[in-house]
Amino acid sequence: MNISTYTVKPKLPNALKPLEEIARNLWLSWNFDAIQLFIRLDYDAWLQSQQNPTRLLGMVSQKHLAKAANDDSFLAALNAVYSKFLKYKKGETWYKGTKRDVVAYFSMEYGMDVSLPIYSGGLGILSGDHMKTSSDLGLPLVGIGLLYRQGYFVQQLNADGFQQESYPENDWYNMPVEKKVGKNGNPIKITVDLAGRTAVAQIWEVKVGRASLYLLDTNIDENAPDIRNITAALYGGNVETRIQQEILLGVGGVRALRALGINPAVTHMNEGHSAFLGLERIREIMLEKGFSFDEAREAVWPTNIFTTHTPVPAGNERFDIGLMEKYFRGWTDILGISWKDFLALGRVNPDDDHETFCLTVLALKMAAYANGVARLHGVVSREMWKGLWPGLPLDEVPIHHITNGVHPRTWLSNGMTELLNRYFGPRFQDEPTDLSIWERIDRISDEELWRTHERRRERLVVFARDRIKRHIQRTGAVERRIQQAEDALSPYALTLCFARRFATYKRGNLLLRDPERLLRLVKDNDHPIQLIFAGKAHPHDMPGKEIIRELIHFAEKYEVTSRIVFIENYDMTVAKYLTSGGDVWLNTPRRPLEASGTSGMKAAMNGVLNCSVLDGWWDEAYNPEVGWAIGQGEQYTDANLQDDVESKALYDLLERDIIPLFYQRGRDGLPREWIKRMKADMKQIGQSMSSHRMLMDYSNQFYFPALKNYRTMTRDGYTEAKSIAAYMAKLDQAWNQLKIISIESSVKPVMQRGDSLTVKASIDLASLTPDEIKVELYYGAISSKNGRIENAHRSEMKPLGNEGSVYRYQVRIECADTGIQGHTVRILPKHDALIHPYRTGLIKWS
Repeated sequence: MNISTYTVKPKLPNALKPLEEIARNLWLSWNFDAIQLFIRLDYDAWLQSQQNPTRLLGMVSQKHLAKAANDDSFLAALNAVYSKFLKYKKGETWYKGTKRDVVAYFSMEYGMDVSLPIYSGGLGILSGDHMKTSSDLGLPLVGIGLLYRQGYFVQQLNADGFQQESYPENDWYNMPVEKKVGKNGNPIKITVDLAGRTAVAQIWEVKVGRASLYLLDTNIDENAPDIRNITAALYGGNVETRIQQEILLGVGGVRALRALGINPAVTHMNEGHSAFLGLERIREIMLEKGFSFDEAREAVWPTNIFTTHTPVPAGNERFDIGLMEKYFRGWTDILGISWKDFLALGRVNPDDDHETFCLTVLALKMAAYANGVARLHGVVSREMWKGLWPGLPLDEVPIHHITNGVHPRTWLSNGMTELLNRYFGPRFQDEPTDLSIWERIDRISDEELWRTHERRRERLVVFARDRIKRHIQRTGAVERRIQQAEDALSPYALTLCFARRFATYKRGNLLLRDPERLLRLVKDNDHPIQLIFAGKAHPHDMPGKEIIRELIHFAEKYEVTSRIVFIENYDMTVAKYLTSGGDVWLNTPRRPLEASGTSGMKAAMNGVLNCSVLDGWWDEAYNPEVGWAIGQGEQYTDANLQDDVESKALYDLLERDIIPLFYQRGRDGLPREWIKRMKADMKQIGQSMSSHRMLMDYSNQFYFPALKNYRTMTRDGYTEAKSIAAYMAKLDQAWNQLKIISIESSVKPVMQRGDSLTVKASIDLASLTPDEIKVELYYGAISSKNGRIENAHRSEMKPLGNEGSVYRYQVRIECADTGIQGHTVRILPKHDALIHPYRTGLIKWS
């Protein structure tokens, strides 16, 4: 069948033209006054469009549009919003440097707005907030991802409470994306090789305020059906689909930026999915400059950043060697290295021929900067990947942490935003990096804050009733059940929310551990509580699906369906209602399996108090003034025992602390002690867990140094990169010949605090010079547990003279700490261009 295709666009009156520009920029997703324009234009169309302004403009009748174009009130609101939008785009920003070279941020998913469903959960939401905050700060940053034809699945529960999935097709021509075309008007396309087959991808742009996100799409005629399906679904298909997606994201993403005329001077890999970009960046330099693999690698290493989000080894992407050989054997000729050396890039132990190829390992080896996403997760990550740096003390493993944050204006309810605007002033919007503005929370009266929060709870109840009613009608329930749904939940009861991915380690059913105790709380008419659950299980996670089913059956069995409810299809819309309308945000993961989590941060900024296991972000944020901790950070080997202990601890908190505090009311009906915690919570979390703090941390610790490294490395034809490559090659040849011959010190069996201690070492440098190594005295208290030095200090030793290749080194230290102390000597690489000296295998101890 020969079908002619063409595009039909909305026909807007001139007075309404700004609506199209606003609709196609996700700036509107964190500016509710912009969203209100579309709701006001046609409320029914707003609901039918599934809150998609771009689609709505094509649904509104010309009669409605003409009416709006002649409505001076609507036009005044439109002009106010458009002026605000233009002021934002042109306004002064935190970052004031050049934007010639950019940071390219790679992520498998982005959750920025319900109108662009290319996200599944926390990773995508974080990426979306990252892009929005980058726009606020004016950073030279672009995003790279994939355009999924089906996105993530839509969740529906059947009459038995079992999760079912559907995959509706996205209509890109009615979504806030725009195909990138060249000067000739044709789509800009790139190609990648997939096991000898060519995959072609076109590029779409999503405007995010001042920033841009570019998405690759293989669903085009040039590709065979299976290649077109590479971008069919997020986390869909089999393992071969995954490696194809990750090649497209990493390799194709770099090529897409080049095709757009954008120079990715620095690349940030958000999780290991995009790790293949390191290979592409090396290939580019080798081809352009005629460099060796080692020279090109040294050029890109200081400009690569990697963020890991996975706290368990099994969660890291690994591919069998057979699959790697199918897709990457040809890369050995391109890179000029052996197959064994190629596989070593993705192995902890390069000599283990049975080890699979791990993308996290590849990313860690390719990046000079690496981090976990919370303080505790940094500790966990260093422990997990310490094998990549054998001989290095755990606290020096070069994986740092930058704790996640959330974009306040995206997640604050409209009512709360209006309240904060009144008391915080214009700086709250115009200067989002001024986090001290949250100190003004105490200016708000208890009455105003509480009434604002109560309105959000009322709206949550109305929203939940509607969702429950629609679910019951869809499953064909009797009229009595539909009537019951209309009375579900109370707008006045203490509301606990649990909303997240339903994986077994998150323990969504922990509160069901003691049914009698829970039912006593739920059925208490004097001090009632109600529970709202939401979240999706992965389509292949049967135990996760069973937890959802268990919750549904529990409520029905004990006839508490009006007090314990489950809201289907957890997405950004549901999340906004829950994080602003609940009273307590529950989180019950098995420590330390939660890398960070961010939903509790969103809740806290809305004044919702957290009750959580001390894991992820809550481990560092918790204090008794802002919420409750389940346990004291214990870790268990017996999961059944852990569930018993922590469920009882949760019941105790509810019975003894949370419920009494909520219902402790004064004569004016206000729970003033509860409100006091709300204010302390908003003040602390608003400052410490803002995505603006997060992006300033990334900028100061990683982005700005990496951009500086790029300029250093590329200067004078990459002279510095060639120099450091030659230096590393020399180290590899000479390192095993280095010898610490002897150590002498002036130590006595008993020293007095304040005494000086001199340590001397004789070291055979072989073919190296003193400028090429760093000799350190490593000293501190001796652990009674394992006899090792802990909380170590380091002092560089200076060369005094030499006899041939043997140099005498010396350092003088003061005995500052009491107790059993010890010291030793170690040697590390030393080069001005090294970001850190902890290169794999290059450390020598006495």
